[in-house]
Amino acid sequence: MTSVFAAERLLFTPATPHADAVATIFAFPNEYSVGITSLGYQVVWATLASRPDLQVSRLFTDLHEPLPSRPELLGVSFSWELDYANLFGLLESLQLPLRAAERTDDQPLIFGGGPVLTANPEPFADFFDLILLGDGELLLHEFIDAYQQVRHADRATQLRHLAQVPGIYVPSLYHITYDSADGWITSIQPVDSSIPAQVQKQTYRGNTLSASTVVTEKAAWENIYMVEVVRSCPEMCRFCLASYLTLPFRTASLDASLIPAIERGLTVTNRLGLLGASVTQHPEFNELLTYLDRPAYDDVRLSLASVRTNTVTEQLARTLVKHDTRSITIAVESGSERLRRIINKKLETGDIIQAAIHAKAGGLSALKLYGMVGIPGEQPEDLDATVQMLKAIKKAAPGLRLTFGCSTFVPKSHTPFQWFGVNPAAEKRLNDLQKQLRPQGIDFRPESYNWSVIQALISRGDRRLSHLLERVRQYGDSLGSFRRAFKDLRGQIPELSVYVHEHWATDRLLPWSHLLGPLPTTTLLKHLEDAQSVAAEAMLLVAATPAAR
Repeated sequence: MTSVFAAERLLFTPATPHADAVATIFAFPNEYSVGITSLGYQVVWATLASRPDLQVSRLFTDLHEPLPSRPELLGVSFSWELDYANLFGLLESLQLPLRAAERTDDQPLIFGGGPVLTANPEPFADFFDLILLGDGELLLHEFIDAYQQVRHADRATQLRHLAQVPGIYVPSLYHITYDSADGWITSIQPVDSSIPAQVQKQTYRGNTLSASTVVTEKAAWENIYMVEVVRSCPEMCRFCLASYLTLPFRTASLDASLIPAIERGLTVTNRLGLLGASVTQHPEFNELLTYLDRPAYDDVRLSLASVRTNTVTEQLARTLVKHDTRSITIAVESGSERLRRIINKKLETGDIIQAAIHAKAGGLSALKLYGMVGIPGEQPEDLDATVQMLKAIKKAAPGLRLTFGCSTFVPKSHTPFQWFGVNPAAEKRLNDLQKQLRPQGIDFRPESYNWSVIQALISRGDRRLSHLLERVRQYGDSLGSFRRAFKDLRGQIPELSVYVHEHWATDRLLPWSHLLGPLPTTTLLKHLEDAQSVAAEAMLLVAATPAAR
């Protein structure tokens, strides 16, 4: 254990805690190698450890720093839905009740954050005393300062005080009613008028974005230094949580933020990762490439997150090859231009083919495309278009190794497609694509349909799922285990299909209706109507085609 922490190279200076510092545990519900590779976990840890009024110990499922005997705060960074089972294990190892309602005044307040909880915390709400919704740059210091004001008060007083801080959600202070035990939500109300009726996600709007605070050979991405180049995505594909939940699109300042951060990181490693949902759409991305192309950085190994298709140039490919990258990843979603219009993917098939040609001309050996089946409005001919597009790419760039990773559409909260369900035909469509693509020499990598069902369940779930999650843990995290748990709880919660497959009416009260994202529901509905208009128009064109012939 000591050797793992000794291998870390820190890029910040932890504070020396005061004598009366708040004993704090900051946990990641997975192994160290996974948790320490999370940029979000790194940054939050460094923010907490830089405060002299906190004494912070890290906790992972496989190892930990020396832990306080009487912690006051226990934070959890939640990045993957199924890590909830590991969270249960961590709480039990600390001899803490799983449910917030069962904790006493002498036990720590358990707070959570991260993308899973910010998107829809409700399935996990009963396990947390409070949840931080949004960006840590704003929330963390506000939270700790507010806690210090009520540090020695009883638990109920602490929670009521913290609930007044913008972005801090205290689930126990909201009462949810249903039209029946297994029926729909009819009301979400604060317990009294002193508690805000709604909680607004907090958005950091600065142009200094995140960068690694620690580099280690023990990380899953060994010795990598990560820099956040952009946050959110300007494309706003209508299914995309990474865009809608994190709006507005923000870019790190090249001279004031990006270059100083990169120079700092490259003093301790030569492996650099540029992160963001749409990295190459940074307005000064070409200048950044030119900066990294200097002889002083010839030995730097460069990794890039997913890139925008029309930004793939020979210069980009050559720079990546020079810095030990052999492939790039592009999210295309579908080969059907009709479907891409429905989801607002502003992309032509010709652009995708041209990107492959540029990638090969610049010396890259592989191209990975991300796609999706089960997109609302999808027809069999749309899958045919995907197959034809991939064949065309292979023909246009012979010798370029082509991988097509394909998932199933999963509805996400705070997006225009949150009201759609998972298409049960998606599993067959994945199998059909596999049969057609593998004989073409295309490396087809489908994501598990069963995992998509579980993801959708948690994505659209409400608080009643807490009982299901506790039960599933006894059975294992397979879809069969979830189905078994639903059977056990029949009549006590809605059926699996209600959460996963049903299309929801747009006037329904959603489990997260009291938790506000960047855009109001009226705007999401307008974007949904735009998608439906495109779909209706396209279907009319399809219907008219035979007569036109």
